[in-house]
Amino acid sequence: MADTTSNLSNPKYVCRILLNASEVLFTNKSRKGCVHTLPSKGTCWVSGDLHDNPAHLKTIINLASLDSPSNHLVLQELIHSGDGSGAPDLSYQTLVKVAELVVAYPDQVHPILANHELSQALERPITKGTGDLVSQFIRGVFGVFDNDTGMVLKAINAFIFSMPLAVLSESGLMCTHSLPDEEKMDLFDEGIINREITTSDIEGIFGSASQIVWGREHTQRQVNELAACWGVTLFCVGHAYVPKGVEVVFPNMLALNSDHENGVVLPVDLTNVLNAEQTKKLAVKLHRSGTNNDV
Repeated sequence: MADTTSNLSNPKYVCRILLNASEVLFTNKSRKGCVHTLPSKGTCWVSGDLHDNPAHLKTIINLASLDSPSNHLVLQELIHSGDGSGAPDLSYQTLVKVAELVVAYPDQVHPILANHELSQALERPITKGTGDLVSQFIRGVFGVFDNDTGMVLKAINAFIFSMPLAVLSESGLMCTHSLPDEEKMDLFDEGIINREITTSDIEGIFGSASQIVWGREHTQRQVNELAACWGVTLFCVGHAYVPKGVEVVFPNMLALNSDHENGVVLPVDLTNVLNAEQTKKLAVKLHRSGTNNDV
């Protein structure tokens, strides 16, 4: 793994790495529309919501073995721990660490857009029951960067808006933060994955990108329709609390968490994408990653 040691309080460095990573994500050779496409070979390590858990992020990076060029890593919901301690939210540091990975492994690391990142970039309040996390994040950045806060926040937003909405392999694995609510499907543009995100896609709750990162109510019929439209064998999503770290939502849909004590990361063989029940058995618990993988 590349050495990602850096001065996370140096505004020039932080802005440079975030903007470089943004450029890498936008110009990635695998990018088609707002999606990163993966080949049908190698292994994709898929995380669930991370919410600023640096220990689990480190474990995930080690497991992903990115020095092997056929390995890929999907990361999501990087910020806003919402721990309720009252301490400054310094989760911008996790964004910077992931940006460093993107620059070091430009074809292999894929942070996908989630509702917490989108809310942060749009400065729309969001909570996990412990107050407005967006304002806490801004206060944390200000506490470190003071007069350079505006410059740093602008670079953070550039990185967030460069994140792909999804990762889709030729073999049928699709990673998104969530899927649209079934009742809003008549307002959803299924063609969004073939184009870049526009302002209208993130405005309000009915924009198609907003629907993907915010949706919570799904049906098997709806998921099957999206799978047929997009060529998906298995959806891997986050966005919901999963007590055991991984759960089968539908036979072709798994939900993951990587932030809490039962958090997992999921290795998916891109040559043979299995159904949700079979794939669930491969999940690796992050607090005991060197032992039995059963969850």
